[in-house]
Amino acid sequence: MKENKMRALLASGRPTIATRMWSTLPFFTEAVGATGLYDYVEFVAEYAPFTLYDLDNLCMACELHGMGSMIKLDFQSRGYFAQKAIQSGFQSVMFTDCRNAEEVQESLKMITPETEEDGGTFGYANRRYIGFQPKITQMAHAQRQRDIVISLMIEKKSAVDNIAEICSVEGVDMVQFGASDYSLSRTWDAKDHVAETKEAERHMIKTAIAHGVRPRCEVQKPEDAQYYIDLGVKDFCMGDQMWKLMASWSHDGEALRDMISSL
Repeated sequence: MKENKMRALLASGRPTIATRMWSTLPFFTEAVGATGLYDYVEFVAEYAPFTLYDLDNLCMACELHGMGSMIKLDFQSRGYFAQKAIQSGFQSVMFTDCRNAEEVQESLKMITPETEEDGGTFGYANRRYIGFQPKITQMAHAQRQRDIVISLMIEKKSAVDNIAEICSVEGVDMVQFGASDYSLSRTWDAKDHVAETKEAERHMIKTAIAHGVRPRCEVQKPEDAQYYIDLGVKDFCMGDQMWKLMASWSHDGEALRDMISSL
């Protein structure tokens, strides 16, 4: 039974660094692992195309480099893909779009072991995370399921309004603010309401810490992290594969287009 690196880091109170990947090619995950600087990789399955085989390959690439793995899922199909991801070896699941404590509890139940003690609906599936055959006992398997790190996107107005209740749900480990969806749910453009959006994020961070839940924040550059560190944040996802590529293509492409415009 492999140790859940993410659970071990959280249990010890240590800070964590991740990065976001869109590509399912293990090549890129291994490139991140080769730096030796990242604790885990987040695969944004909510946005990117993937197959179930890709989930296996991503987990194997992470394991080769001693990294943990998180998957970010669509709300509608979250139960099915959360179970498949855990069976592939993902150590953390990020649920999106939950609006209240009841939806969070429903999401967690889908990946909680179906024991008298836990009361979940996730059984003893025969997949690579148990060695494909019953290589570990049922109760050892149940503990492995309990060790899965649960992260939630707080990205709806209703979720921000209900953040105290959401953070009180047993089993919630991390929360992350989503400015784009939050702005959409407020019927505004984020660029026109920067102060209000930042205040909602600070409210989430403060409430999470007060409830013993770890706020996780996305930054694009190391210097962006200090603002959140001052608020008590220890968990960061730095850099987004698509954002980095688009920023480079846009900046460099515009510069070269200007240089050749007079030719």
